[in-house]
Amino acid sequence: MTAPSSPEAPWPVRTVARKVADWIGRLGEVWVEGQVAQLSRRNGAATVFLTLRDPAADLSVPVTCHRDVAERPGLELTEGARVVVRARPDYYVARGSFSLRATEIRAVGLGELLARIERIRRLLAAEGLFDAARKRPLPFAPAVVGVITGRDSAAERDVLVTARRRWPAIRFAMVNCAVQGPQAAQNVIDGLRRLDADPSVEVIVIARGGGSVEDLLPFSDEGLVRAIAATRTPVVTAVGHETDTTLVDHVADVRAATPTDAAHRVVPEIGEQRRLVDGLRSRARSVLTGRLEQQVRWLESMRTRPVLASPDRLLHGREEDVEGLRTRARRTLVHRVEGAERDLAHARAQVAALSPAATLERGYAVVQKADGSLVRDPAAVTPDERLGVRVAGGRLTVRVARDPDHSADHGTDPEDQQP
Repeated sequence: MTAPSSPEAPWPVRTVARKVADWIGRLGEVWVEGQVAQLSRRNGAATVFLTLRDPAADLSVPVTCHRDVAERPGLELTEGARVVVRARPDYYVARGSFSLRATEIRAVGLGELLARIERIRRLLAAEGLFDAARKRPLPFAPAVVGVITGRDSAAERDVLVTARRRWPAIRFAMVNCAVQGPQAAQNVIDGLRRLDADPSVEVIVIARGGGSVEDLLPFSDEGLVRAIAATRTPVVTAVGHETDTTLVDHVADVRAATPTDAAHRVVPEIGEQRRLVDGLRSRARSVLTGRLEQQVRWLESMRTRPVLASPDRLLHGREEDVEGLRTRARRTLVHRVEGAERDLAHARAQVAALSPAATLERGYAVVQKADGSLVRDPAAVTPDERLGVRVAGGRLTVRVARDPDHSADHGTDPEDQQP
């Protein structure tokens, strides 16, 4: 037993490597599933080298085996094939590398492939990656369409030719990559990320022609499905024929039956849009014309109403009412004035009847002393006393005189007469 390591007594690298090798060696044989990414058979060599890849994790490990294991009758070992390997993990201390030494290789049959795809489908569905609520609507008449497909493939021609015939102004951002084989899934993922990072790309089309289940296997890759789910740009898949269904069809925003159908779904037909616009324009014109005619009829009906056709008719009726009120007011006012005049004349007559001036007009006179007091008794005056006499014609000043028989004489002093 090696003593435990410590800062004062660290292990050398060879010791750590040997311990790792011992621990891996105790693991024993294991069964490993993967995809053959690289295969190397050297002429005359007894050892075959291959690389086993995990598509979901983008992880690979080197595998070595005897030629008899790789060339077992009934086993067609090719790049891209799905296999199950019984191998013993090995750690090579000198280089610090990990590998597997295979003692048996089995090809994964079609039934096993479909079962594995079904397991992945249920896993992704349980995570909600296929939910309809995650589907995004496609943009109308996108200016730039990203296309991921094989170079010079029939799928590429179908998408480009159909789209340009429907909308000549359409532009494409092309990514040509492998769509079959062990590197196809990763190539599509790389192209998908590049187009998704381009802000001018409004929709991405992943297109491939038909093929066998093994040929379409990269499009059921778990890593590719998750990459499509993570994009911000809507994705349309057109993989295989109408009857072919891969896992990318479940996660895509729109699944097209064929590459031609994908072009139909992404790009509107310019003639159809023109007819639609013309129809909408005609409909709008008809609606607007009908609305104007309705308003004209309403205006005409309003104009024929008496209040608008002859608005002075109401004024004439009100004029008669006003004239009647004016006559009534004038008659009432005249009656009131005449009554007031009669009352005033009666009051004037009463005042005149009671006035001292009226008495003076009848020949009476008012005699006053110098202090203004009235003289009512001849005994109240003295001889030679000056008195004021008021008659209808004016005032007189008189002096009291006695007659020879010593009786009071109310004569007028001609010298004191006043007009």
